[in-house]
Amino acid sequence: MTAATSPAEGSVSVRLGLDGKTGAGKTGADTIGRAEVAARRPRAAAALVGRRAEEAVRLAPLLFSLCGTAQGLAVARACEAALGMDAGGIDAAAQETARRLLTDAEALDSHGWQAVVEWPARLGAPPRPAALRTLRQTVSAVMPALYPAKDGLRPGGGVLRPDAAALRGALDRMNGWLAAEVFAGPPPRDADELARWAGRSASDAARLAARLLNPDLAGWGTGGVPLLSQRAPDWFAAALAGDPSFATRPQYEGGPALTGPLERQAAHPLVVSVTERFGDGLARLFAARLADLAELPRRMEAAIADLRPADPATASGPAPGTGCGVAETARGRLAHWLRLDEAGRIADARMVAPTDWNFAANGPLARGLAGAEVSGRDDAAERARLLVAMLDPCVACGIEVHE
Repeated sequence: MTAATSPAEGSVSVRLGLDGKTGAGKTGADTIGRAEVAARRPRAAAALVGRRAEEAVRLAPLLFSLCGTAQGLAVARACEAALGMDAGGIDAAAQETARRLLTDAEALDSHGWQAVVEWPARLGAPPRPAALRTLRQTVSAVMPALYPAKDGLRPGGGVLRPDAAALRGALDRMNGWLAAEVFAGPPPRDADELARWAGRSASDAARLAARLLNPDLAGWGTGGVPLLSQRAPDWFAAALAGDPSFATRPQYEGGPALTGPLERQAAHPLVVSVTERFGDGLARLFAARLADLAELPRRMEAAIADLRPADPATASGPAPGTGCGVAETARGRLAHWLRLDEAGRIADARMVAPTDWNFAANGPLARGLAGAEVSGRDDAAERARLLVAMLDPCVACGIEVHE
C-alpha cells in the first residue's frame, strides 16, 4: 500500500482500490475500480457569527490561510448586499475594478507557488520557495498602490486613490517574474508551441509539460464533469440559504461541477488546441493553468488603465437582511452567504469554496480517477498526485492505494 496521511480536519483523503494486478504472466494495466474522495475543510465561516460587518471582513483573511484577499472580498460583498449598500454608479464600478485587480494579483501569487513548489515536486525535483520572494513582495505592493489606507476590503469599499505608476511598475515586475520563473520566454499559444516549449526544458513548468504531454498521460484523468459556469451571487444565495448542506455537498444542475482555471480558460486558444489534440485530461488541465497565468497580467493591465479615484459607498437599505458575495480565486469560485440580525450582527454564515466542488465525493477528482488505467500501486499514487496538483486543493491531500 502507498499512503500519505493528512490531519483529520482540513484535508482531502483519497482511497483508491485497484482491480486486477500486473506481474509475471499477466499483461495489460490495472484499473482503479474504486476512488473514494473525502474533503474535510475547516468550517471557519462559523467564526463570523456574532460579528459586525466590518469586523467580519477584517477577520475573514485571518481565518483562511489561503486566498485571504478573495475571502475578505467575498464577505465584504455579502455584507454590502445585506446592508443594502448602493451597487450602482461610477464609484461602485471603480471599486469593483480595483477589487478585481487585488484578487487577480493574489491568484497570480497562488499560481506562482504551484509553479515553483508543487510542480517541481511532481518531477522529483527540490521545491524553490525562495523564488517566490520577489513575486510576493510585488503582490503585497498592489493594495497600498490602490488604497493608501489599505482599506479596500471594507464594506462599501475603501478610499480608492490609484497610483498608476506604482501599479504599472508592480505589473512589470510580475511579468518579469513569470518570464524568468515559469515561461522562460513568451507563453505558448497552441498545442504545437506547447510541445516545442516543453521540449526546450527551460523551466520546471516546461519540464512538467513535457511529462504531461506524454501520450500515456495527456488524456489520463478524464472526469466528464461539467464546468461551473454560474457566477451570479443570487444563484449562490438561493443555494446556500435554501440548503445548509450545499456548503459541503454543492450541486450544479443536479450533479457535480468543476471550477477553476479550466472553467475560466476553456475558450483560450491554447486550451482549445490542447483539447482538440489530447481530449479532456491532465494535459488540458495543465494548459488551462498556463493560460490563466498568461492572462492574469493582461487582465490586470486592462484594469489599471480603467482605474479612477472613488470613495466608499454607504448603506441605503431599510434594515439589515441577507446577502451573498462571490469572488474568484486561483482555485476557482468562492461564495459567502450571511444573514444579519436587527442589531447588524451576523446571525448565520455559510460558504462554498472551490475545494468543495473539485474534491466532492462524486466530483472531478473522483470521476477522473475511477476506471482509469494504471501500472500498479506506485503508478496509481503518482498519477493521482498529478491530478490532485492540477485541481489544487486548499488543504493537504493524503492518498492511499489498495489492491
